Amino acid sequence: MDMFDKINELYDKRRETELGGGDEKIAKQHDKGKKTARERIDYLVDEGSFMELNPFIQHRHHDAGVKDAPGEGVVTGYATINGRGIYLFAQDFTVYGGALGEMHGKKIAAVMDLAAKNGVPFIGLNDSGGARIQEGVSSLDGYGHVFYRNSIYSGVIPQISVILGPCAGGAVYSPAITDFVVMVEESSQMFITGPKVIETVTGEKISPEDLGGARVHNSTSGNAHVQASTEEEALDAVRDLLLYLPDNYKEKPPFIESKEEEKEDFLPDITDFVPFNSSRPYDVRKLIDHIVDEESFFEIHASFAKNVVVGFARIDGQTTGIIANQPKYMAGGLDIDSSDKAARFIRMCDSFNIPLVTFEDVTGFFPGIKQEHGGIIRHGAKILYAYSEATVPKLTVITRKAYGGAYVALNSKSIGADIVFAWPNAEIAVMGPEGAANIIYAKEINQSDNPEQTRQEKIDEYRERFANPYVAAGLGMVDDVIDPRETRIKLKQSLRMLRNKEEKRPDKKHGNIPL
Repeated sequence: MDMFDKINELYDKRRETELGGGDEKIAKQHDKGKKTARERIDYLVDEGSFMELNPFIQHRHHDAGVKDAPGEGVVTGYATINGRGIYLFAQDFTVYGGALGEMHGKKIAAVMDLAAKNGVPFIGLNDSGGARIQEGVSSLDGYGHVFYRNSIYSGVIPQISVILGPCAGGAVYSPAITDFVVMVEESSQMFITGPKVIETVTGEKISPEDLGGARVHNSTSGNAHVQASTEEEALDAVRDLLLYLPDNYKEKPPFIESKEEEKEDFLPDITDFVPFNSSRPYDVRKLIDHIVDEESFFEIHASFAKNVVVGFARIDGQTTGIIANQPKYMAGGLDIDSSDKAARFIRMCDSFNIPLVTFEDVTGFFPGIKQEHGGIIRHGAKILYAYSEATVPKLTVITRKAYGGAYVALNSKSIGADIVFAWPNAEIAVMGPEGAANIIYAKEINQSDNPEQTRQEKIDEYRERFANPYVAAGLGMVDDVIDPRETRIKLKQSLRMLRNKEEKRPDKKHGNIPL
């Protein structure tokens, strides 16, 4: 056998590996409307940029009756997306249903280490039935190596998980630790125990989609951040996400000038869709879209805890993290889920040097026995903790209401805001004028010949004396009261002013956020 025979043997082996589970299994994958692992990689990354790693790795459990698994059921390697380096894995459902074994886990761990050493994002394309049972505890050990790296590299490099099929058992915990989880409607699921196990143990009957589909995790559990209708849309979302993220924690996010005609900075119609009456609802996303660069807002967790809106945008080309109360839902009040949603987004932005812009219009933390017993104190404290801990530039715009502890929690000066702006109609107080007047002036109201008229007079008096923004501005709690139409101008100026901000925290191992 000469060298050319050896070279031909190499190509034969490579073709065998690239075929995965074989033509029949590939056809089944296509029949489900799903791409193969390699097709997904080809769609996601820049053409011709993928370099595969460890294609010939093999398991060592032949004695347990495990047949050879081409590529060990996962494709791993390096590529570029929009010219930027990334490492990734794509589980191959045509090989043992993408089940994770010892060497499968080792392959993933190896590319995660390379991603961290090189300081570039890591992407996981998940399509796995869970642990490879035939390998016993070795497969669980493989999971452990992946979980460990997800954890210690959290905040070091961005980690994005795309769920492109069933992810059961241990397969769900790796995505749960990563920064973003993208799911596809009707074809991807995540659950710890599947419908059959649940029915056996509890007697409850439920379909896989209703138990752990994209809709459930994007709207009810909050385990997923982005919902896509197709695999292509999910992979497009990953490419879009990377436009807002730096390669690692030492770098600043990309600066991308708007390709549209330059947006007007003075916004004369901003008052048209934000009602002056603070009790009337409006869609804060319209306000966000109006202020940020054209078509730059990328919402995260859009269907979960809708009373708060979070997402990425660009202002003057600079990536920012947006946190905003949503008056359309629960009057923008903060409850358990929205506190979790906001706190996690704030910490993620701080991890990757993304400035925070908060649009505040909040009545307070949501009242009720269910909220109190569910731990609103602990969950609400996460927002306070996240803002206080963050050292990136932090800006707040109080558009209407800012009451009570929620005012403090939403990036007030006292917990570290760099700049706080208020619109002239803003109401900043311990509680709303209606409730406050009923307490402070109870005696005058009750003794009045016309209690209702007196109550309204006292509400107006409280609003004028205590709740207007000039009181807070006079105490240095608001840096400036601004014309709403100049909001974009003021944010642009502030972000430029704070571009080189540095802030240190006391030396410690790490804090203990109230999880």
